[in-house]
Amino acid sequence: MRKIKCAIYVRKSTEKGLELEFNSLHNQEEACRNYILSQAFQGWEYYKTYTDGGISGGTMDRPALKQMMDDMSRGHIQVVVVYKVDHLSRSIMDFHNMMKEFDRRNCNFVSITQSFDTSTSMGKLTLNMLLSFAQFEREVSSERVRDKIRVSKAKGIWTGGYPPLGYDIINKKLVVNPAESEILRSIFEKYLELKSLLSLRQWTIDNGIKNKRWMTGRDYEMGGSTFSVHALNNMLRHPVYIGKIRNKATSEIFDGQHEAIVSAELFRRVQQQLTENNNRNTTECRHGRYMLHRKIFDMAGNMFTNSSASKNSKKSGSRYYCTPGKYLPAGDVERLTCEAVQELLNSNLAGIILADILYGFKSIDFKNMTYEIRTKLLSNLLDKVVYSDNRLTYYVRTMPVAAKFQTDGYSNQNNEPLNNKTYAGADGKHIIIEKDIIINNRVSTHKYEACGRTMLTVKENNRQLIRALAYGWRYKQMYENGVPVEHIQRREKIAHRTVYKYLNLAYLSPRIIESILYTNCSPEMDLQNLFKIASSYTDFKDQESAFFA
Repeated sequence: MRKIKCAIYVRKSTEKGLELEFNSLHNQEEACRNYILSQAFQGWEYYKTYTDGGISGGTMDRPALKQMMDDMSRGHIQVVVVYKVDHLSRSIMDFHNMMKEFDRRNCNFVSITQSFDTSTSMGKLTLNMLLSFAQFEREVSSERVRDKIRVSKAKGIWTGGYPPLGYDIINKKLVVNPAESEILRSIFEKYLELKSLLSLRQWTIDNGIKNKRWMTGRDYEMGGSTFSVHALNNMLRHPVYIGKIRNKATSEIFDGQHEAIVSAELFRRVQQQLTENNNRNTTECRHGRYMLHRKIFDMAGNMFTNSSASKNSKKSGSRYYCTPGKYLPAGDVERLTCEAVQELLNSNLAGIILADILYGFKSIDFKNMTYEIRTKLLSNLLDKVVYSDNRLTYYVRTMPVAAKFQTDGYSNQNNEPLNNKTYAGADGKHIIIEKDIIINNRVSTHKYEACGRTMLTVKENNRQLIRALAYGWRYKQMYENGVPVEHIQRREKIAHRTVYKYLNLAYLSPRIIESILYTNCSPEMDLQNLFKIASSYTDFKDQESAFFA
C-alpha cells in the first residue's frame, strides 16, 4: 500500500497560555495525530507538525505555514490536517489561493472537526460559508479592539506599547523617570542648537545616550541600543512628551493623564525646525549623509551616486552608493573605510611618506572625530575608492594633511607593521589599501548574523560562519536532550524556522566544517549559501560538491 505523508498544522492567534505545559497547540496536535492513526488503513502516516504560536490567521506571513508550503512544493506532503478550517486561514482570498496551490501539488486538505467534501459544489459552498463567518468574526473582533483603544486614548489612558524615553510604566500608567527626563530635555534643546538629526545622533553617541532599556512582562530585556536618525525623528515628533496621547489609527491627539516633560513652547520650536529641514532641497542637504560622496568608482570608471530606499520600500531609510546594476550599503562601506583609515594611521609609515607628512598623519585623532569632521577629512585624504568583485581599493593621498584636521597635543604612538594589502603606489603620490569584502545577501535578520551587516570583511564573514556552527551545535544538544523547538524559539527570541536552519548546520559534512574552522572555504561562501547547502543536500557528497564548487 502506498504511504501517504500527513502534515499537521496548528495555530493560535495569541501568545496567552503558550507557556503552559499543555496548551491549545498541544491539544490540536494530539487530536490531529489520533485522526491520522484512525486512517492508517488508507496508508496515512504522520510526517511533521508545523506550529505558529501567537500569529493571526488573517496574515500569510507565518514562518511555519511558509515552511509547510515549501515542503509541499517539494512533494514531501500529500495531506494537510488541521483541527478547524480557520486555523489554516481566516481570509477567504488567502484560503482560495492556498487551495489552488494544494490542487496544483496534488495535496488534500482535511479539517477533523468539520466534515465536508470539496470535490462537490455543495462541499465548496459549505467551506466558503465557514470561511465567511471566520473572516467576519476576525474583522468584528478587530473593530471592537480598535474602538476600545480609541475610547481609552480619548480619556488620556496609556494603552500599552514600548515605553518612551523619560517615562516608566507603573500600574499601566506613564510615570516620569527623573533621570531620563533630564536627558530627554537635553536632546530637544540640543537639536535646536545643532539643527541636524545626523549631528544630533552623533552627539548622543559621543555622550553615551541610548534608547530606553526596559523589561517586558516575560522578563525579556529590550532597548538600550544607540539612536538611529529615524528613532530620533520619531521621538522629537512624539506628542507624549507634552502630555498628549496620539491615536495612530485616526491621527487624533488627546490630552493624556500623564505629566508632560517638555514645555509646549520648546516642542513647538522643535517641530518648526523639523519642518524647515524637511523643506530644504540643497545639495548640502541631499549629500550631507554620505561620507564618500563622489569618491567611489567601479572598475570601468563609473562613479557611484548617492541613493536611498523610497518611503514605501521595505528597506525604508536605507542608504546606498549605486551605479547601474550595483548597490553598496552606505553604512557598511563607510564603516570599512573608517577601519581602513584608522589601521593606516596606526601603522609604521616611515620610509613610505616624508617625515613632515608622517607627522601630520600621526597628529590626527581619527577615533574621536565626529561624523562631519571625518567626512571632511576623508574628502581631502582619499583620492578615490574603487569597487571590484569582493574588494575595495582605497587611494590615499600622500600630500600634507590640512592643519585643521590635526589635534593639538595629540600624537599617535602606534607603529604597527603594514599588512601585505597596504603599499605605496607606483606614482609616489598615493598609499594603496586593498580590503577584501563579501556582500552578504542574508535570508533573515537573525541577531547572531554579524549584527545584521550586509558587507563584511573576509575575517568577519569567517567569524560569522563559525559562530553560526556553534549555535547550530548548541541547539542540536538542547534538541537531543528533549528540549522542544518551541522552547528553544522562545528562549533565544528567534523564529521557529530559524531554529531549524541552525539545526541543519549541525549535520553538515565534517569536511565542510573543517574547511570553515580553518577558513579554507571559498571567498564567495557566506551564511546564506551555507544555510542553503545545509538544508538542500542531505548526502555528504552532495553537500561537499555544492560547497567546494
